[in-house]
Amino acid sequence: MTLALLLGAGVGMGLWLVARGIFPTRPRLADALAALRRVPEPPPVLATADPGGPAARLGAPLAALLARGDPARLLWGGVRRDLAVLERSPGRHLAEKTALGLVGLLVVPAMAGLLALGGTALPVMVPLWGALVLGMAGFFVPDLGIHAAAEARRRDFRHALGAYLDLVVVALAGGGGVETALADAATVGQGFAFTHLRRALDQARLARQAPWGILGRLGTELGVPELTELAASVSLAGTEGAKVRSSLAAKAASLRSHQLAAAETEAEAATERMSLPVVLLFAGFLFLIGYPAIERVATGL
Repeated sequence: MTLALLLGAGVGMGLWLVARGIFPTRPRLADALAALRRVPEPPPVLATADPGGPAARLGAPLAALLARGDPARLLWGGVRRDLAVLERSPGRHLAEKTALGLVGLLVVPAMAGLLALGGTALPVMVPLWGALVLGMAGFFVPDLGIHAAAEARRRDFRHALGAYLDLVVVALAGGGGVETALADAATVGQGFAFTHLRRALDQARLARQAPWGILGRLGTELGVPELTELAASVSLAGTEGAKVRSSLAAKAASLRSHQLAAAETEAEAATERMSLPVVLLFAGFLFLIGYPAIERVATGL
């Protein structure tokens, strides 16, 4: 009965998707006119690299069928921001998720088939539920790895941003202007953070825009509020003529103190996590010593 209900629900869902594909809903006239008048968004500061892998190539056809030309609409907003930080396209990530979900969906029925060939038959619900659980896990687990890698890159960016602020302060102390100090400081370092800072400043120079606006947008795309605050502080100097050197020096010191506190908190958390294996090892040692005495007492009674 349960299998019939699941099959019926799957057939109904498939027919509904086919009907939606053949007869798509027409947009409203007001929405169509608003789309014609909409001002295009500025291009993203972060670039997107697509090396791809076997999983991406395997799941690309099915992901393209599911996304229908817009892979980003099937991903959460936080996942899209993490992908932008890691310079990966939503299409590649969706293809990898689809491939892993498909593998998880097929591995349990394949194992059940092998057991059936060996003479061990499993109930129908066991491979069905196993396929559903592993398929969902294979589809959603990659998002967790993406978030962890993006947070590590944001942490590295904050470390580089503290050094960049010190370089900007040195350039301002040498008598340079705000825009000159920002550009000169970005040319000193290497790595992910300085590369994107240089790219943002070059984009602002070529577009004849204020550099602090591009830096603020870069901070929003990266999810690094410290860079957005830096852009706001620098904009006061560029538009209002405020004294920015002491402000940037204080911000650099505050950023380093926050990073030091975060490092200490992480070290203490790691120490606490290491205490659990020691406790388990000690409990096992006590059990090993006390088991013979307890077994002798139990058998003697």
